[in-house]
Amino acid sequence: MKYPKDYLDEIKARLKVSNLVSRTVTLKKRGKEFIGLSPFKNERTPSFTVNDEKEFYHCFATGEHGNIFDFVMKTQNLRFGESVKYLASIAGMKPYIFSKQDEERQKDWEKYKEIYKNYVEFYHNELLKNNNSSDAKSYIKNRGLKLEDVQNFKIGFVTGEFDFYDYLLKKFDQKDVKNSGLFYFDEKKQKYINRFRERIIFPIKNISGDVIALGGRAIKENNFLAKYINSPETQFFKKGSNLYNLDKSRKLSNRLDYIYLVEGYMDVIGLYKNNIQNVVANLGTALTHRQISILDQFFNSIIICFDGDESGYKAALRAAENSIIELKPEKKIFFLFLPDKYDPDSYVNEFGKDKFLLYSNENTIEIHKFIFNHYYQEVDNNPSSKAVFEKKIKSIASTIKDEYIKKYVLDYYLEEISKLSPNLYTKDKFLKKTNSKSLKATQNYYNETKSLSSIEIKEFSFLYILINKPEFIRDNIHLIENVKLFTNENRMLFETLLDQSNNFHEFDISKFDLDKNLIDRVLKYASVKNILNIDSSDHERIENILNELIRDLKNYELEIRIQDLEDKFSKDLSEDTFNQLKELKKLQNLN
Repeated sequence: MKYPKDYLDEIKARLKVSNLVSRTVTLKKRGKEFIGLSPFKNERTPSFTVNDEKEFYHCFATGEHGNIFDFVMKTQNLRFGESVKYLASIAGMKPYIFSKQDEERQKDWEKYKEIYKNYVEFYHNELLKNNNSSDAKSYIKNRGLKLEDVQNFKIGFVTGEFDFYDYLLKKFDQKDVKNSGLFYFDEKKQKYINRFRERIIFPIKNISGDVIALGGRAIKENNFLAKYINSPETQFFKKGSNLYNLDKSRKLSNRLDYIYLVEGYMDVIGLYKNNIQNVVANLGTALTHRQISILDQFFNSIIICFDGDESGYKAALRAAENSIIELKPEKKIFFLFLPDKYDPDSYVNEFGKDKFLLYSNENTIEIHKFIFNHYYQEVDNNPSSKAVFEKKIKSIASTIKDEYIKKYVLDYYLEEISKLSPNLYTKDKFLKKTNSKSLKATQNYYNETKSLSSIEIKEFSFLYILINKPEFIRDNIHLIENVKLFTNENRMLFETLLDQSNNFHEFDISKFDLDKNLIDRVLKYASVKNILNIDSSDHERIENILNELIRDLKNYELEIRIQDLEDKFSKDLSEDTFNQLKELKKLQNLN
């Protein structure tokens, strides 16, 4: 009997290939993939690659290629069924039991998916094509959404003019339609009513990308109706075990180690369309341990960013007390509070991606500090109030499951609590506080650079040398011929420097027509300034560093070409594609 495809897909979705393979192979990160020595033969030069984004491994030495199931079968000599049980246990899933009930459940699941697929497709088209959706279109336009955003998230509008319940009964049993949660029975009218009528709908998908529920937003003001509603919980949808946009954002975890957790569907879509795609929402419910555990499987840091109003703050506090329980040594949870009256959607739409990321880098606060600061604000200057505060804060620390984290959080709390007694403020303590300012500046700089890619920082260093050593570049112009930059702003700056300086023969940057902010970014983030005294006349050293940067840039271009070929090879498995890959890998090793 076959395992259901959805069960296998969920195992693959929950487990990164690199995490599984690294249990037996030492892997090293290189660009968007990992490399290591082949587990299938003895070798000295790494020929084994893992790509999390495409969910496969490939060994260039032996031609072995496959997914996590293939890897476990081949390295542990297991049959397919045994590998499924093994991987399901690692993924925290219950073993699949083939019984009559399981067969029935699988059939129910297939019908459930198909009902939601029909519903979402129909009302997506209603939004796009029905003239009676004009109010919904106006709302969407006013929220700054374009057609591509609507299509990307399959947003729809449930018009009230078509009886979709009767339509579904022509294709499905009444029991299956009722169990979908899309309709409820009206006792007065003695009929089933469309739960999301006159609402904009946001399809909620599971980790594998199947629609399992909906969020609905009323577009007309009505004191008797909730502004937002979700599908009721069903056999296949549990609010506390799912996150909006997880199916898309999890695929970014091989490039980004942090994710934003926001409150609403529009917050997700607003950030996403502004190219901040590592974002999920918690479906309008209190944040659960399960949701934190799911995100921990993919990301090292979670940044919880709720609305900047009072209700958003209260929701953040509840989330903090619930999620600190799951804190682990290798994982971090931060909180970000936007200015009052802003939510993530409105802030990023008004100020843009860069301003949002900059604000985020400068204003995130670690979870244990947020909790401490909140309850500290409630302390009055009397022993009873301080005692209540200390008891509360210790109680919260004691809920942390991991013993190591619990110890250090409690140590932090005890140290801060000790400061409530004035006689404990010593000269050393004041000195320590002063020193923390420089540490804070360093931390801010580190946080800012987290949003920059490694290739962007290398480009900054390349441009830094050009700007600060124009005479050297002029005399060695051949070194920078055929150099390619990959980020739009840096490429534009490079071209401007070449054009307006006449290949560095007339270099006066103060007279160039360019955006000063681009220069400021280079001067701020170029890592080369930390290893090279740019005023030095050691031209040999400058040339060596420049050549190394150019080699890295060319290797990055090779990585992009290799990635494209790997993508192609994962689909066609052709010998020609394989040989092209081998040649590019050789060239990469030579560089």
